[in-house]
Amino acid sequence: MSRDSDIEILNFIDGELGSASSGATLDLFEPATGERVGRVAASDATDVDRAVAAAKRAFPGWSRTPAAERSRLLLRLADLIEGDFENLIEMESRDTGKSISLARKLDIPRAVLNFRFFATAILHEQAESHATDQAAVNYTLRQPLGVAGLISPWNLPLYLLSWKIAPAIATGNTCVAKPSELTPRTAMRLSELVAEAEIPRGVINIVHGRGPEAGAAISGHPEVPLISFTGGTATGEIVARTAAPMFKKLSLELGGKNPNVIFADADLDEAIAGTLRSSFWNQGEICLCGSRILVERSIFDEFMKRFVEETEKLVVGDPLDDATDVGALISREHLDKVLGYVELAREEGGEIVSGGKRPGSLPPRIANGWFLEPTIITGLGSECRTFQEEIFGPVVTVTPFDDEDEAVRLANDVRYGLSASVWTSNLGRAHRVAARIDSGTVWVNTWLLRDLRTAFGGMKASGVGREGGRWSLEFFTEPKTVCVKL
Repeated sequence: MSRDSDIEILNFIDGELGSASSGATLDLFEPATGERVGRVAASDATDVDRAVAAAKRAFPGWSRTPAAERSRLLLRLADLIEGDFENLIEMESRDTGKSISLARKLDIPRAVLNFRFFATAILHEQAESHATDQAAVNYTLRQPLGVAGLISPWNLPLYLLSWKIAPAIATGNTCVAKPSELTPRTAMRLSELVAEAEIPRGVINIVHGRGPEAGAAISGHPEVPLISFTGGTATGEIVARTAAPMFKKLSLELGGKNPNVIFADADLDEAIAGTLRSSFWNQGEICLCGSRILVERSIFDEFMKRFVEETEKLVVGDPLDDATDVGALISREHLDKVLGYVELAREEGGEIVSGGKRPGSLPPRIANGWFLEPTIITGLGSECRTFQEEIFGPVVTVTPFDDEDEAVRLANDVRYGLSASVWTSNLGRAHRVAARIDSGTVWVNTWLLRDLRTAFGGMKASGVGREGGRWSLEFFTEPKTVCVKL
């Protein structure tokens, strides 16, 4: 990788690194400093065509490669990622603005796990067989489709890119992946590690660039039969409108406005610690963050006192410092958007109980970075935009409720349905409320505790389809029934 002042992010097509065909580039910034640190290939349809062609050429050989050999290569790639651990966590921290301690704890370990999980999952496939009364046997084959189009976001760059690439190629597809142009460093480093792992040319292709050019070209490409997209709901709508008339297989993991429901009988120490993480990890830039905190009225005052105290202990600072809890937001534009919601909350009658502004004093290296204090807002009704709309920053609302029915009503009173957390010591209530909340995942007395065997995805405007475990293996393959008359 080049010096920080002159980073050059290149495409990886057919096993080779190279610039965009047009020679165009995009500026790359470091969120913590606000400074331009390099340039990124600004790919377009021409580059996507080249990548798809390479993936299509590689598909026949790769799809016929024995599962054991595909597994070995994916495990080799996981080992190489793990061997480059310190380098990758620094890249991820510099690219995203997240604390390096979070990248060390969450992002890079999960990328390693993604490749290892799907590398071994394909060794345990089962086929269905049905004997009929007409002296015939029916069995089901699951076969790869071809070139998978994979589009991943900026908030968890390598984590979510590997979540798509690993099952796509493990099941015998080849792929064209587009990471976010805002956070491309670990994707380019992955390209280099793919070559080192000796995964055949064209199996994995990574194309950099903006969504309207590179992303749209992947979504609309006639030789790409399936699309896995993670990102904002508005962009997901565009992807769906493009893909649906072409009868592509589609998985969309979109936005969230997730409730964190705290009942009076909860272990308050655990609930506050979990809520602190779900509110402000990764600067609140995780689609699963619990940005709507719903608290039973009898403990509301005690919760608020303790939650504000703990929030104000969080260290906002240099992401490269292990002591930092809250780093920088991804861009100046995103910071302005989040600050706009804080101002909107005031206009809607909300009270900014804590935070709500940029930090007053930061070390010289990060003095011009895109930072915001963790922000807690109360006093808003569920009809308010601040309560309804995804902010995707370190901003949460806290709302009291009186009983279980009201808690469920408030939890469901948004267009999203990605995840929720319920905090209670009453086992019966935990099951009742989890069943009634309209979310793809409901955690009870925890948050972001993931088992990769389980289904992951959202309801309502939070997406379409499920990935994870057998759901990923099924999404990236097509079932075929074979009937044999005896």
